[in-house]
Amino acid sequence: MNLNELTLTQAMAGLKNKEFTAVDLTKSCLARIRERNPEINAFITVCEETALTEAEMADEMFAKQENKLFTGIPFAVKDAICTKGVRSTGAAKILDNYVPPFDATVIKKLRDQGAVLLGKNNCDTFGHGASNENSMYGPVRNPIDLSKVAGGSSGGSAAAVADHQCIFAIAEDTGGSIREPASFCGIVGLRPSYGRNSRYGIMPMASSLDVVGPMTKTVEDMALVMGSMAGIDEKDATTVPDAVPDYAVMLNNKVEGLRIGVPKEYFEVDGLSDEVKVRVEEKINILRSQGFTIKEVSLPYTKYAVAVYYILVPSEDSSNLARLDGIRYGKRITDGDLYNLYAMSRQAGFPEEVKRRILIGTYALSAGYYDAYYKKAQQVRTLIKQDFDKVFTEVDVLLAPTFPSTAFGVGEKINDVMAMYLSDILLVPSAIAGVPSISMPAGNSVSGLPIGLQIIGPRMKEEVVLNLANHLFKN
Repeated sequence: MNLNELTLTQAMAGLKNKEFTAVDLTKSCLARIRERNPEINAFITVCEETALTEAEMADEMFAKQENKLFTGIPFAVKDAICTKGVRSTGAAKILDNYVPPFDATVIKKLRDQGAVLLGKNNCDTFGHGASNENSMYGPVRNPIDLSKVAGGSSGGSAAAVADHQCIFAIAEDTGGSIREPASFCGIVGLRPSYGRNSRYGIMPMASSLDVVGPMTKTVEDMALVMGSMAGIDEKDATTVPDAVPDYAVMLNNKVEGLRIGVPKEYFEVDGLSDEVKVRVEEKINILRSQGFTIKEVSLPYTKYAVAVYYILVPSEDSSNLARLDGIRYGKRITDGDLYNLYAMSRQAGFPEEVKRRILIGTYALSAGYYDAYYKKAQQVRTLIKQDFDKVFTEVDVLLAPTFPSTAFGVGEKINDVMAMYLSDILLVPSAIAGVPSISMPAGNSVSGLPIGLQIIGPRMKEEVVLNLANHLFKN
């Protein structure tokens, strides 16, 4: 096995036991990036020189026995997350030359623990998309089958982990941007509860839904990373003061006795493939055979989730993206007067999907339409949240497919905007409710493409979700 193919747990043990050095591990990942990135396009920016410098420093720390939890571990970061001294474009030309003077809080926590930054992952621009074809730096291809998409918007992060170009990655999920690509690429991806991880330093898409989470090779790795990045942040008023459990230790808790809900609406959506349904039901039957209580439950407002999502998100988009005008950095068109500078720079700096959402959001927030659209969507959002609150009085977790199908072809849906939006139906309800959800591999299709299984838990109960996911991952 090449060093870049190690899991986080294996890599940490190997470094600690001096089986290899941090430089060896980092060089192995960089070699894989050089070999595969030209065809997969998982990275926009690769920090080869600084990564090797950080790895050398890590080896010095091991020699002095001053190493920390992630000392010498190479990781990657979605390009919509700020990294100090490293270009962070959000996959948009309007930020093509933006170099943040600070790290996002979650990234600072990991780098303070010794993690080595390899580079920035390609993504749908500012998180706008479900296929990673909306990047202004080209689409990301699925490492399992290069004719397929990697999923979006965090497709570059998922592809980098699945293709062993890094040991783990940090990404962002607004309505499925971690979980869908995790499903398509056959890895583990967690959307934490809203407020569990800091959003400081994240390029905002929809501030009331955005969360940051890890993408890893195993559930055990996921627990380690989450334990290090979670917690309250004085720079983000939406983080909660709840103590962060030791997720890694809690993976050893007994899972027997958990009541598992199967939401019937998630198995009745249009476009759910037979292969996906069968693989997920196989996992449910495994749990049933092990004595778990399996109960069919209902989330009746699920059918409204996509409509709510595509009013709330564009509305917040239009507000958040107003600050990007071509004046301070990025793409700037200087022909004509000040109005043309703004208008032409934004036209050239944003891809079509971003422009579409800004227009929709501005319309939904405009005088005369605010009550009819945005206010109504917020009211239905409350009903969706109440659906989850009610069902979690009956069961401890929910188990369902992550996505209705396996990865689709590059270019297959890019011109069918409504089909792309509607495909989010299994992902956006838990995002709207702010509850944690993990996607993990449930097997493969006949053609060999990964299928994802989703476990959803009550708010701030990541440990329960991780515990059951780890149990299933090993069975």
